[in-house]
Amino acid sequence: MKIIIAGAGEVGFHLAKLLSYESQEITLIDTNKESLTYADNHLDIKVIKGDSTSIAILKEARIAESDLLIAVTSSETTNITVCVLAKQLGANRTIARISNTEFINHKEEIGFKKLGIDELISPESLAASEIELLLSQSAFNDSYEFDDGALTMVALSLSRTALFVGKTVQEAAEIYPEIRFVPIAIQRYGTQYTIIPRGDTQFKEGDNVVFITSEGGGQELCELTGKINTEIKDIMILGGSKIGYKTARDLSNQYPNIKLIEKDKDRAFDLADELADVLVINGDGRNVDLLDEESLSNMDAFIAVTGNSETNIMSCLVAKSKGVRKTIALVENMDYFELSHSIGIDTLINKKLLAANTIFRYIRKGEVIAMTKLNNMNAELLEFNVKPTSKICNKLIKDVNFPRAAIIGGVIRNGRGYTALGDFKIGINDKVVVCCLPRSIKQVEKLFL
Repeated sequence: MKIIIAGAGEVGFHLAKLLSYESQEITLIDTNKESLTYADNHLDIKVIKGDSTSIAILKEARIAESDLLIAVTSSETTNITVCVLAKQLGANRTIARISNTEFINHKEEIGFKKLGIDELISPESLAASEIELLLSQSAFNDSYEFDDGALTMVALSLSRTALFVGKTVQEAAEIYPEIRFVPIAIQRYGTQYTIIPRGDTQFKEGDNVVFITSEGGGQELCELTGKINTEIKDIMILGGSKIGYKTARDLSNQYPNIKLIEKDKDRAFDLADELADVLVINGDGRNVDLLDEESLSNMDAFIAVTGNSETNIMSCLVAKSKGVRKTIALVENMDYFELSHSIGIDTLINKKLLAANTIFRYIRKGEVIAMTKLNNMNAELLEFNVKPTSKICNKLIKDVNFPRAAIIGGVIRNGRGYTALGDFKIGINDKVVVCCLPRSIKQVEKLFL
């Protein structure tokens, strides 16, 4: 695919990096020479210095031949303008990064597609939604829903007391035949190697395991692993950023006691005016005495979303030391993801990764409905729609020539999720959730064309 990215900031560079690994033809446009020079020296892409709203610059990037334009500059107005121009100049599909979530809430009413914008994404909104989901699945360190929870991906680390530790996948399935979850990826403790489990794969203590669950499967998984899905009531949020504001606003509709700590006095007063159901405190969240005064030890969850990754990580560690069960930290450095489990923080989230997940489904072949990359793992979860022409259609799963580096996690049929095994027959319009390593993605895509 020929892809043009407008904006070489943190999101744009990260997208260019991920896409260049897949041998996509990438052109990166930005006015900042330093950002472009860094990208040019580190990635196998083409860079153009200039204003992405310039028609001449877009033509230089061969916009008329592009399959996808992604506008992710820091300016919402620029992104919308670029997409409108790109569509008129012949771009096949356009995606705009926005910060005003009203646009997403009213996109059908406004008719952005008629204007030339195929998709709107807000990294801040995605991060707030991710936090909300993680709180609802408090026993797990990662979570993702397909079709409003018909199937749910959850991840957890296996303790010594988990009932199937030491058993193979096949043995566990025979002992618990009625369970509504299936393992789709395993990362051994202390390694970065991702395993797609088979029948003879053994569960070991310390494994970070990703499961697909159908309705009720999450509770079963908690019972077998000794995890507790604690009810969240009291929440403390550190940082009144856009993510902090949106998280506090959305959570205040569900949770009775939310405290938000913001260092900047003027911002704190503004937040207090806008968030009537949230207690806003003006103070430095790095001050342990302040956290103690605000009853940190009585909180069920602590969410750190300041603009500083190190502050977020350290404050979450303080919260853990005070007995807070669920901690979530926003980080910008992707390398920190490898440290999350070893240092004791429940979940790290990253805006760049969330935005990339949303955009990547437009790059995959076949009709991809949803897609996410697994945290800390070199694997993707893809939800495909089965068409009459798909090679997988009307076949039993066990009869499909599926690559070893991929596995079907579940099937959604008529809104209901199933953890489908070998004797399950795939039908037209089924939605199939597949976990695959990068080397198997092209093989998997061909099954759904």
